[in-house]
Amino acid sequence: MRELSAEARLHLYARSLSRRTGTGLHAAALYGAFAVIAAIVFGTLSVHPF
Repeated sequence: MRELSAEARLHLYARSLSRRTGTGLHAAALYGAFAVIAAIVFGTLSVHPF
């Protein structure tokens, strides 16, 4: 296997880092959306509509 240049190694490292960050950001957005929905549901139930 041939030796990778420093630039190629840096590019691969940056790509894997951005992939991990994107996945974390996606999960945080998903959990945030669930938290907003839960807050709306519990907020409307606390008004005692019945």
